[in-house]
Amino acid sequence: MIPPLPPAPPETGLSRGLAAHLPHWEEVYRDLHAHPELAFQERRTAAAVVRELADIGGWETTERVGRTGVVSVLRNGAGPVVWLRADMDALPVREETGLPYASVEPGLMHACGHDVHVAALLGVCRQLAAHPGAWSGTVVAVFQPAEEVGHGARAMLDDGVLDRFPRPEVVLGQHVGPLPAGVVTTRPGPLMAAADSLRVTLYGAGAHASAPHLAVDPIVMAAAVVLRLQTLSARLAPLSPSPLLTVGALHSGTVANVIPHTAELLCSLRTFDAQTREQVLAGIRRVVDAEADAQGATRTPDITTYDSFPLTVNDPAATERVLAAVGAAGALGHTLRAPLSASEDFGRFAAAAGCPSVFFHFGGADPGDFDEAAVAALERGTLPPGTATNHSPHYAPSDRHAVAAGVRHLLAAAASWLAPRTGRTAA
Repeated sequence: MIPPLPPAPPETGLSRGLAAHLPHWEEVYRDLHAHPELAFQERRTAAAVVRELADIGGWETTERVGRTGVVSVLRNGAGPVVWLRADMDALPVREETGLPYASVEPGLMHACGHDVHVAALLGVCRQLAAHPGAWSGTVVAVFQPAEEVGHGARAMLDDGVLDRFPRPEVVLGQHVGPLPAGVVTTRPGPLMAAADSLRVTLYGAGAHASAPHLAVDPIVMAAAVVLRLQTLSARLAPLSPSPLLTVGALHSGTVANVIPHTAELLCSLRTFDAQTREQVLAGIRRVVDAEADAQGATRTPDITTYDSFPLTVNDPAATERVLAAVGAAGALGHTLRAPLSASEDFGRFAAAAGCPSVFFHFGGADPGDFDEAAVAALERGTLPPGTATNHSPHYAPSDRHAVAAGVRHLLAAAASWLAPRTGRTAA
């Protein structure tokens, strides 16, 4: 069984006064949740971030970094440069939570918790500005666009974020999930998979449905390709961790009585090392070409990659420091045995800067919702039946628990690098 969560330590140093300000950050979260914006469309969200930072005071804020991103700097004497990153974009998902602050944007939803990340980082920014005597160094708050499509971090790098702002000595980030608030999970080394989204276009020859002998049916071809690809994935299952290959969409045709000319598959590939990635990509090409040839395709299929995420790798020493810091701040830290199959573009910043980074996941659900059976499920490495996960139309972190946890965890992680120098007096 997971042991009881330790009580939160008293508010001291950077955390002093946090409880009094949490209702505001919870309201910021609810407002962001009600107004989701897709990748590179986060203009309202960015404006809210700029407004909150101005109200906090002391932060040097720059807008439109990487199109819709926001970067803000707080300098507080000599010391390390720490980057804190939160992503801002939402998903094309129709919300079904029934919350009073549910999305007012049809077909759009903060189904992955990025609204929590933004509110939590803003809360951290307030604590840092309020207590300059409790830390030393420079903090760069990075509010990143377009994480969901894997292009946001790259857009900010291409816009010169490393040259325009103090270069990081460490980059820290976090992600909320359907665990009890107070739980933090991460691991040294590979934490999250690399991912590639692939578009496969198959070319047949259309005809009337009454004359299939005159056609090369791309739908039949596509169905065969899907099954072949699942065999390819199954054959690679003994690899540890094993790659994952999913066909998430199949598009072809418009009406029942017409055999179309083309079919399109959208595939998601997740791998944990470069060699396996190349092996699977080569296998996909081999399977698709062979099936198309076997069915008499009118031309060679096209396979293109349109979204890619790098492998997320945590620096071991920095990860140990973060786990110790969040544990001292009252969290229950857990080291994962294996990498997660989800993906992130967070790692691009530290890779480009040549510095360590740490990414961790934290619970955003009310601990009171987890009975003994639910806790036992977590111990087995599964979620309780009926639990809504990230990207579900039913997923929404607890406004009261998730924001508080996000502020406390990220603040503690940052403070482990920004400790005051000997002889300094905390504000």
